[in-house]
Amino acid sequence: MSWQQELRCAITTQAELAAKLELTAEERLGIEQAARAGFGLSVTPYYLGLCDPHDPSCPIRRQIIPHALEARAAEGDLRDPLGEAAHEVAPRLIQRYPDRALLLVTDQCAVHCRFCTRSRTLGRGRGAAPLALLGEALRYLRGHPEIRDVILSGGDPLCMSTSRLCALVQAVRSIPHVETIRLGTRAPVCLPSRITAELVRALGRYHPIWVMTHFNHPRELSAQAARACTRLVDGGFPVMNQTVLLRGVNDDPLVLAELWRTLVRWRVRPYYLMQMDPVAGSAHLRTPLERGIEILEQLQGKLSGIALPKLVVDTPGGQGKVPLGPNYIVGRAPGCTRLRTPLGSEVDYLDPPARQR
Repeated sequence: MSWQQELRCAITTQAELAAKLELTAEERLGIEQAARAGFGLSVTPYYLGLCDPHDPSCPIRRQIIPHALEARAAEGDLRDPLGEAAHEVAPRLIQRYPDRALLLVTDQCAVHCRFCTRSRTLGRGRGAAPLALLGEALRYLRGHPEIRDVILSGGDPLCMSTSRLCALVQAVRSIPHVETIRLGTRAPVCLPSRITAELVRALGRYHPIWVMTHFNHPRELSAQAARACTRLVDGGFPVMNQTVLLRGVNDDPLVLAELWRTLVRWRVRPYYLMQMDPVAGSAHLRTPLERGIEILEQLQGKLSGIALPKLVVDTPGGQGKVPLGPNYIVGRAPGCTRLRTPLGSEVDYLDPPARQR
């Protein structure tokens, strides 16, 4: 089955899903509620095939099947958790940092992840934006030489046709001060058939292009996903992974260690461990901030540095990402800092003496 056929064959109804999985009452109610709320079920046959059909706690099911708990409001829930509407500098263009901007090129995704930050806008029927509709955004980029990095997201830009995607990438690449282009995509995870030799050749003309993807659990590390990542890396695309920390899915150091070690073997760099954004209806999937800190502390010194990502919180309201981590500083004195090591011991680090005149 081609990637286009897979998208056309996405499972979107309770009846289709019930033919594949044993649904719980909470899942059935969740599917009905999600459809009424405008962010319904959608999953590729490939990704659904990674599910355990009998286990409602399956880490793939928890990511993609609506649950009745999505209708329960929680303190801190936000419809637009990253304040993107307030930071829209041109239609579909978000700028929250001085040197980079986010261009939303489509509202289509291969899978509707239940923790999606942009669930308010995805799947509303607009699909890929024609290049003409992005003219104002491209003019803004050309007029702001401080912007050196442009992220293409949405939706998933790899749900667009190769020709349309390349036309868009070419338009961004033609802006002299744009040094790097990033593609935010879950295609290697949810639709690995999309990573074709044709796609890699076509996009390779516009390097440097970085691919930012989202593997969240070892169950996603299939042979098809491995081939997709290998094809990208061999084609000159650095691939970075942003794992979202999800309650009952991957909030376990052993699970994450297996995930990140495998990704490193695939030459995919674990980049961020993302605290889940407080998008409305997702509280049942969010962890306390402290849990991510505990997990990184348990893995520090036990996992290679190239396999250990940075824990970040994308602050509500669009104020930027904040890195978090365990505190290894025990105490400070003039010229001396006492540190706690991953082995549990304490050592003093001495500053160099003041420069003698």
